[in-house]
Amino acid sequence: MARREVEMTNAATLEYAFLGLHTVLFLTVSLRVVGHNLAPSTGLAWILLVALFPVGGFLLYVLVGERPLGRLRLRRMVEGHRPFLARFAALPAGAFGDLAALTVEQGQLARLGTATSGIPLLRCDRVDVIAGADTILKAIVADLNGARRACDLIFYIWQDGGLADGVADALERAARRGVRCRVLLDAVGSRPFFRGERIARLRAAGVRIEAALPVGPIRALFVRADLRLHRKLLIVDGRIAYTGSMNLVDPHVFRREAGVGEWVDAMIRIEGPPVVALETVFLEDWLAETGELPTPPVHPLAAWAEVPAVTVGAAAVVPSGPDLVGDDIRRLVLAAAYGATRELVVTTPYFVPDEAVTTALESAAMRGVTVTLIVPEQVDSRLVRYASRSFFDGLLASGVRIHQFQGGLLHTKSLTVDGETTLFGTFNLDIRSLRLNFEITLVVFDPAVTAAVRALQADYERRSVAVDLIAWRARSPVRRFVENLVRLASPLL
Repeated sequence: MARREVEMTNAATLEYAFLGLHTVLFLTVSLRVVGHNLAPSTGLAWILLVALFPVGGFLLYVLVGERPLGRLRLRRMVEGHRPFLARFAALPAGAFGDLAALTVEQGQLARLGTATSGIPLLRCDRVDVIAGADTILKAIVADLNGARRACDLIFYIWQDGGLADGVADALERAARRGVRCRVLLDAVGSRPFFRGERIARLRAAGVRIEAALPVGPIRALFVRADLRLHRKLLIVDGRIAYTGSMNLVDPHVFRREAGVGEWVDAMIRIEGPPVVALETVFLEDWLAETGELPTPPVHPLAAWAEVPAVTVGAAAVVPSGPDLVGDDIRRLVLAAAYGATRELVVTTPYFVPDEAVTTALESAAMRGVTVTLIVPEQVDSRLVRYASRSFFDGLLASGVRIHQFQGGLLHTKSLTVDGETTLFGTFNLDIRSLRLNFEITLVVFDPAVTAAVRALQADYERRSVAVDLIAWRARSPVRRFVENLVRLASPLL
């Protein structure tokens, strides 16, 4: 009898200890959520997770719940930002865009982009929209072959194989003929590349290659491990720049095992003063990672002082990331949606928006704007696929046209407004891109450029299947339940 009482006492003690631990963990996370003023949906998701899974939820929150970047990196970014912005004061007057030439809605979007980034509106001399991996990679190789002074690259993923090897070969040749070559790759996205044989050859040729945001067990205790450098940038001689959705990969060989088809991408190749802004983003990222204050190449300022006979509108360069607290790309997307008067077309591979973005798209459709959302039918994340589809009911009911792309994983990130303005870059319409990752967006104010992007979007639409509201609502209750269940975790995806 006494033994049984001891066992019951021990069981009760363990139960009280677990309850005490649960309470401490729950209160700790709740106070941190409130103290850091997280978005209500995100904060409540974390609190619910810790309430249901106290130990696992708490450990996950410690790892990825907040946005710490590390004190050293933040100090470098803060100290380097103002000097880099001073570069724009040296530009001649002819390099800047004319706000007076924009529509009211465009002017508001341009001012928002300038206010969030500190980078002024700049005149474009040439903008080419390049679609298809083969065409993009060959164009990059051609420009690298013509480099004379400097080649600077940032990419989330670089993977050997196919035509991507041509880029590596061209970069190696450039370094061997004396061109300064610097490459910044995300440590997680490009992990196989850092472990491969190609990197040794490039470094031996003189190419500087650095890993951005490295991860490790000790580092994870102080720096959040899932904040990634998702930007894609290539700058040649401070004269030509590329940005857009494509990583340095050949889709004919990239992630074929995922079973989602080839990745479909597009890039913008730009010449003129916006190259200075894109290069400034590279220089700040390089400083943050290496501590080096690099010297940029000499720009053809005299050539930019005179406005050429033919220009291509103006552009705002907007970097975003967890070092900036304003959720800059999210603000731009919201402003674009609410400013649209006729048409709003969006292509994105990963669609897991927050309530504000969802409401903006629905509101635009309900006030008569033709809103079209083009997403891939298959993506390489099952959770994202389920969460994404849980939003379709409300969007379709509000009048948003949804098309599911059939020709592979549509990876192009674009947003066009009224046939006049284009947002183009690396951002997805998910919470990770809009709030967590380091992204880059080019906002181009020009009907001709927007027409080229719009033609690309129309091609994607032709290769898609429209989602019908009645047929969509007829899907099985089990499928609907799973989608809605996963949506509860969307603030954490």
